[in-house]
Amino acid sequence: MDNTYHQNLAKKRKIMAKQIQNFINGKFVEHHSHLDSYNPGTGEVWAKVPDSGKNEVDLAVQAAKQAFPSWSALSPEARAQYMLKIADILESRLTEFAEMESKDQGKTVGFAKAVDIPRAVYNFRFFATAIQHKLNESTVQSKFGVVNYTVKSPIGVAGLISPWNLPLYLLTFKIAPCIGAGNTCICKPSEMTSVTAAMLCEVFNEAGLPPGVVNMVFGYGHKVGQEIVDHPEIPVISFTGGTVTGKKIMASAAANFKKLSLELGGKNPAIIFNDADLEQCIPTTVRSSFSNQGEVCLSTSRIFVQEDLYPKFLELFVDATRKLKVGPPTESTTNVGALISKEHLAKVKGYVKIAQEEGGKIECGEGSSDENVPLPAAYENVSMGKMLPVFVRDCGGAVREDS
Repeated sequence: MDNTYHQNLAKKRKIMAKQIQNFINGKFVEHHSHLDSYNPGTGEVWAKVPDSGKNEVDLAVQAAKQAFPSWSALSPEARAQYMLKIADILESRLTEFAEMESKDQGKTVGFAKAVDIPRAVYNFRFFATAIQHKLNESTVQSKFGVVNYTVKSPIGVAGLISPWNLPLYLLTFKIAPCIGAGNTCICKPSEMTSVTAAMLCEVFNEAGLPPGVVNMVFGYGHKVGQEIVDHPEIPVISFTGGTVTGKKIMASAAANFKKLSLELGGKNPAIIFNDADLEQCIPTTVRSSFSNQGEVCLSTSRIFVQEDLYPKFLELFVDATRKLKVGPPTESTTNVGALISKEHLAKVKGYVKIAQEEGGKIECGEGSSDENVPLPAAYENVSMGKMLPVFVRDCGGAVREDS
């Protein structure tokens, strides 16, 4: 009877899932097929995302092309007014956006309130003011009576493809400079984290942004993303994501000499020398390793420690890590929320297993002798966990890694 109740509740929640629509030419457009989007904190379907393709991208491109002449003709001051209004409206809905970002991505509500949404607001405000103070460069060759100067002009329609780890933060980091410079755009958020992008489109309409300046087409990267990259009328591509996908985008864009901005994955080390101030070093390294569940492209994933300091650093780092609470993203006392998906959790656990097989030692948490980071009973089957950095220290020419 208890199982039946929970099954019926899960079905009801699935039926009530938030339905996302594409945003083209200032209007929300229904789509005939959808993808399931999961709440990483519960493992349940909580949103339905359009499974878009070529037709939707073509419509968005036509809308962006139509909007470009009038939008690019506006003065920087006029464009800035729209962007500042967007920032104000977004800020007025900060808590609502933060809660939705947490449900969609698995990060804690507290982190979304402190980082993601404020930074999205800041992105619009920063670029709204920056575009009004940009000076063109020039050089004077007085000997020849010549002045060389550059004029920067809007290019046209840009394709903006953003990742799942900081969904609204990084999407707005692309949109704001793009439209501030006078371009129009087609955006493709991650299919796993599309909800706040759709909510942002509501803000665009409320702010009176002209139709077609920003268009949002949702769906898979290999369908929507590829169509955007290959489209002959999109001369600029900005992509943040994995290195493998970045290589494919570069190869596809090369045929048409498209302008590219690629922010790809990294393997970022923290380097700790003997003279490090551990009172500052430990909390800083813990934060750089575990903020946003470690799902940041510049998170610390390796820690190089000078050998004399290694034992003390390891002791303090492990003690500080044990104090982090892994739990439901909605709870104010939770430090580490849920990883984006079960598949990603399996990948992280897979790397931990490899480390163990290669002689690494797990100092705390799941897999260690003390098990100091237990999961709440109700969350045992969802994607809770944190991405673990690896310690690397020099041992007389050899290298040893400890997870």
